[in-house]
Amino acid sequence: MTIATVPVSLGDRSYEVRIGQGLIDAAGAAIAPFAPSRRVAIVTDETVEALHGARLRGALEAAGLTVKTVVVPPGEGTKSWAGLAQVCDALLAWNLERRDLVVAFGGGVIGDLAGLAAGLLKRGVDFVQIPTTLLAQVDSSVGGKTAIDTDYGKNTVGLFHQPRLVLADLDVLATLSRRERRAGYAEIVKYGLIDDAAFFAWCEANGAAVIDGEAGALAFAVRHSVEAKARVVAADEREAGARALLNLGHTFGHALETAAGYDGALLHGEAVAAGCALAFRFSAAEGLAAAADAARVEAHLRAVGFETDITRLPGAPFDADRLVELMALDKKTEGGALTLILARGIGASFVRKGAPGDAVRTFLAGALARAA
Repeated sequence: MTIATVPVSLGDRSYEVRIGQGLIDAAGAAIAPFAPSRRVAIVTDETVEALHGARLRGALEAAGLTVKTVVVPPGEGTKSWAGLAQVCDALLAWNLERRDLVVAFGGGVIGDLAGLAAGLLKRGVDFVQIPTTLLAQVDSSVGGKTAIDTDYGKNTVGLFHQPRLVLADLDVLATLSRRERRAGYAEIVKYGLIDDAAFFAWCEANGAAVIDGEAGALAFAVRHSVEAKARVVAADEREAGARALLNLGHTFGHALETAAGYDGALLHGEAVAAGCALAFRFSAAEGLAAAADAARVEAHLRAVGFETDITRLPGAPFDADRLVELMALDKKTEGGALTLILARGIGASFVRKGAPGDAVRTFLAGALARAA
């Protein structure tokens, strides 16, 4: 398969996202230019280490690099103060220097955690992303957002730290469970809902193939998604405007994740899918979007296996007041007022500042009372 290269144009912080097969085995030559000290620290989790760790180390060592591996437990619970301390302590004990390179080798949790550690240590060390989940390949590995979760919400402590390179090896997606691929698909279909109605129609026809792991559908979906995100990030690196649209479904979804407790029962992509359905339903309830569009979105999400009835999600029963309280902790909140990503239709999302909290609470109370 041809390697696709998508540029993320950010001036002196620009980098490439390379998408294709066999990229882990060729990682040494790709990564060596970004490691002037010839020392590389891989941060990964136990699952990825067991599946792919030896291959990546072999590729780096074959390029003459000295490799240190830091392994942490898998799961959202690791994206925490304790997880950050574990990674930072391990890297400092190795005597990490500014000319060394950190490699985030895993899903979104590892990308966020390793990227944040790299951004903090020695006031900033370069890092490379090698995302191993569909969700990380199409979303979290691109754009430089790094963060940990706290008791006050998801991604509430973090910073922007752009990678020097992203290697999205499509081969590793074959080792994911169908549920994990479906969770990643939530971040793919989101791009169609934001501003690309034609891509949403493509998703309706091909979403099941993406989730099933069909190679052609996966390759197209990953590249299209990365290209969409790269355009937005290049135009608005620090989310001062249009980049906020990438959070469609996330304000509702993050509140659901936080309320569910980050224990792995509710995956990020599952919460985002439910959040997208809620955003479209709320838009329809507010008279902003047609009810038919909200129904079409929900029908597709259900057709590919997502649960959109929040009374049936892991972590239920939820409380409307608590969900609104958690939504108010979102990074987009201004002056205590909610900022939501809503829609005027499929492919026509927009940022709604000062969203009425009482209306959101009433809407969620209705959704929680809704029969499946």
